[in-house]
Amino acid sequence: MKQTLYLLLFIAMVATSQTMSAQNETIVFTPQWTAQAQFAGYYVAEAKGFYREAGVKVRIEHPSATQPAMSRLRNNECQATTLQVCQALEIIDDGIPLVNILQTSMNNAMVIVSARGKDPLTQKGAKVGIWSVGFGQLAICMSIKDHLNYEWVRFAQNVNLFVAGALDATLAMSYNEYYQLVQAGVQMTDKNVYRFCDHGYNVQEDGVYMTREYYSTHKDQARRFAQASRKGWEWAAAHPQEALDIVMQYVDKNHIATNRVMQKLMLDDVLRLQVDRESKKREFRLRPDMVQLASRLMVENQMLSREVTFKELSE
Repeated sequence: MKQTLYLLLFIAMVATSQTMSAQNETIVFTPQWTAQAQFAGYYVAEAKGFYREAGVKVRIEHPSATQPAMSRLRNNECQATTLQVCQALEIIDDGIPLVNILQTSMNNAMVIVSARGKDPLTQKGAKVGIWSVGFGQLAICMSIKDHLNYEWVRFAQNVNLFVAGALDATLAMSYNEYYQLVQAGVQMTDKNVYRFCDHGYNVQEDGVYMTREYYSTHKDQARRFAQASRKGWEWAAAHPQEALDIVMQYVDKNHIATNRVMQKLMLDDVLRLQVDRESKKREFRLRPDMVQLASRLMVENQMLSREVTFKELSE
């Protein structure tokens, strides 16, 4: 009887020790891009002490040109990152199970902007800019479905190729490259701007992901991190000017070439995209119907070898 009791006590002590060890670990969080208002809620959560209040240690480390966010996650150099839904599906299909612990985007931000006022859907075989790090899965699906046969030209992070006239059109995010083009003097009209969210491709984008292996041993820590991050975004939505001040501190710290006007436009649009079109609320949830839509489109266009289900991404 005593031996059984001692064994149970030992098991309980080990479990408690493991739990405390997990709680004391620092979550290194790597957003998928350099410092900008796209990640305002996380900066707010750190700057306002929301992570500390939640009892979780978080360190924000941005990726570099040689170390993209997903590479850092694969190599255990970070424990959480932001990904678009389509990216997450590809990674899971590639054999790396992921868990979505927080969904911030409720709408798709991608657009195609055509040069010389032309309709993107009339430019078959056009040279179209696409990000070298990904993000263009839905555009590729659309190009195949509508028999546009775009010639994809990869770019790193800006709109210079398009502005210089080397491209017929370019992909852009409504909160980022779209405003870069506006600032560069490109005319934007209903004719030359194609918004994917208005044409049957409204698939959610940014969410926070962990590998399922890490999440399985750090569930409480992951949930605290997610709750504090959500609180950061809610505070940013309620205090956009103060949130922008915090964003600019991170921008300056990381020596990012941008300006406050651009970051304000970005923050306003990112916050707009967080409001679900149907419920008119900031829901912070992954929608099963959007996962299903993305998975179906990508399977149909041979971008996935199989359907990846909502259950595979959920906690």
